[in-house]
Amino acid sequence: MAKQNTNTDRRSLQDCGGFSSAEYHSVGLSGGKDSSALLLLMLEKGMPIDNVIFADTGMDFPEMAAHIAKLDALLYRERGIHITTLRHSHGFEWMMFDAPMKQPRAIARRAAQGQPATGYGWPGIKVRWCTGQLKTHLIAKEVNRLKKEKNALHYIGIAADESQRCKDDPNHRYPLVEWGITEAQALQICYDRGFDFGGLYKIYHRASCWCCPLQRIGELRKLRQHHPELWTRLWDMDNRARAQFGAGPLGQFKERWSIEKLDARFAREEMEDGA
Repeated sequence: MAKQNTNTDRRSLQDCGGFSSAEYHSVGLSGGKDSSALLLLMLEKGMPIDNVIFADTGMDFPEMAAHIAKLDALLYRERGIHITTLRHSHGFEWMMFDAPMKQPRAIARRAAQGQPATGYGWPGIKVRWCTGQLKTHLIAKEVNRLKKEKNALHYIGIAADESQRCKDDPNHRYPLVEWGITEAQALQICYDRGFDFGGLYKIYHRASCWCCPLQRIGELRKLRQHHPELWTRLWDMDNRARAQFGAGPLGQFKERWSIEKLDARFAREEMEDGA
């Protein structure tokens, strides 16, 4: 039988950081090492958990999907609840290629540049529409609803060595910071409990969306090597983007680099290394 939240669970919270036990308790889950370690530790410490929120962009590695399913199974066994998964009604590729521009100025700008009035193109440093539309907006909307309706506390998995990312919000809690747990320690906590992310962190620095243009060249080289099926899909997306938007920022995966050029570069480097 799945374990339920109890009064003992709620009292134990006060022994694990001094948080109030009177509110609804919601945990943010990105799927990465920090938020995963937070959830695992909260379960172990008997801290109250009423909801776990995960935003699915549809562009995670297959190994990450398996990791989320494994966490969900543990959460259900321990507390009798499932992860709440939030999804955009259309998804990444629809946003990238088909979402209609709504602002007259944006439509006029596209027309002046000879570009279609649909699709956001590749995300970039200045316009990270993917994070905003597929993650932040969905999570913020749900968190704000829970704050309003249930006076919810929201627990966020930010490690102690990234504490500058914490916001001064009385409804937000950052237990890893309070416990002094670093990113490296968070990853080890996951490994020690049998959550190895399918080996993603042994290959990549970050286990975020595989199609992200903000990845380093080295990460893309690894993507081509370890996930050739995703590399092929990325190449197809890049060809479509350049055909639809041209060689500017919307259609160019990286400044000076298309996937085709990167593939040629990586192939050449492999030949040189093998010579």
